[in-house]
Amino acid sequence: MNVVSVKIRIGAFFAFAVACSFLSGCVSENYSGVNSSEYVKYSSFEPGKVLLDNNGRHVNAHGAGFIFDGGRYYMFGEHKLKGTLGNKAIVGIHCYSSADLYNWRDEGIALKVSHDPDSPIVVGTILERPKVVYNKKTGKYVMFVHLEKRVGATAKSTKLEDIFKEKPNYKTAQIAIAVSDKITGPYKFLETKRINAGKLPANDADELLKAKKILDEKYPDWKQTYLFTVRNNREKIKGQAFWQDFETGQMSRDFTVFVEDDKAYLITTSEQNSTIHIHELTDDFTDFTGKFVRVLHYGWHEAPAIFKKGGKYYMFTSYCTGWSPNPGRLSVSDSLMGEWKEVGNPCRGEGQKANRTYPAAKADTTFRSQSTYVIPVNGKKDAFIYVGDRWHPDDAIDGRYVFLPIEWENGLPVIKWYDSWDLSIFDK
Repeated sequence: MNVVSVKIRIGAFFAFAVACSFLSGCVSENYSGVNSSEYVKYSSFEPGKVLLDNNGRHVNAHGAGFIFDGGRYYMFGEHKLKGTLGNKAIVGIHCYSSADLYNWRDEGIALKVSHDPDSPIVVGTILERPKVVYNKKTGKYVMFVHLEKRVGATAKSTKLEDIFKEKPNYKTAQIAIAVSDKITGPYKFLETKRINAGKLPANDADELLKAKKILDEKYPDWKQTYLFTVRNNREKIKGQAFWQDFETGQMSRDFTVFVEDDKAYLITTSEQNSTIHIHELTDDFTDFTGKFVRVLHYGWHEAPAIFKKGGKYYMFTSYCTGWSPNPGRLSVSDSLMGEWKEVGNPCRGEGQKANRTYPAAKADTTFRSQSTYVIPVNGKKDAFIYVGDRWHPDDAIDGRYVFLPIEWENGLPVIKWYDSWDLSIFDK
């Protein structure tokens, strides 16, 4: 086969992959080509199974955030492609809406990637875990996305074959912000950046200043060399990661956004994922006030999902094991920006039994999911739904969604497995 033929075949493959994934029709089960609003109507949740939208296509919104607005729930998530290329943003952030949480209507791409090589959200950039909130004062919807820039010789190329070859870069660790007058978009990209450069936290500045003194005296090259051992989850000098990012701004990787009393907060994994930061947003939700706290210090958390019940705040997180699932983690606080305490794995029971397609999904892997959001159920008091992702990095579009009811034991939220369930569970 000559070189020209190879190039033609590669180009044809990538064109097919993009078209196929954009239509959300290529999944590992026999749903390809389905395009009928009458194909399926759901009346319950079936966690881990393929979820189809109103067109009979795979719901394509991974790492999702949710918002209830105007009588409907809106889901914003990463639009994936088939294969490993789908782990990068080739299309953008997809939006769906639902009146009942079971059936989802495709609302299109809310934030499109750019084909301008100089854009911070150029095609191939990593865009993860979008969250949207509404600002009552400005009347605008504000979207936050975890962004990792492309690096290397082909970083500005918009060719899919170049993007496919690039190794993911997770050193940028920035938050991207976009706004829209309409909930479904299109969203206008504003900026991407690190957070609160040159600022000390409100809760433990003294300890950090002591740590910096030790660094300056004992390790003169600390700015260039990491002293802690990530693999063993411990640090020789606690606070070094904070100080290395002090001037340029703090990292933001996995995150969520929480709104309370017209104030909004970004809860994010920072300091190389070792510590969670909670940052207060400005009144228009598009910037940061400079006030923030460090919590769950050196606990190595990812995937925060937060909710409030009865005056207490609860946060689900995971351990840092990449795409592989791990035991869920629950932390509790009496104050959002106060002290948080981890209290163990919230998952209970035997979990999902193995079948011909998938292995068992037990409590020690959060039922083979990673937390992304907690949905408050409208019209039902103290009713919340855990939402997690079953990541499938080798075939990104085939990642599945796990919706499970949050129940309570001894005053703490717990998550149990159900092969099928509906909202009547909250009426008991």
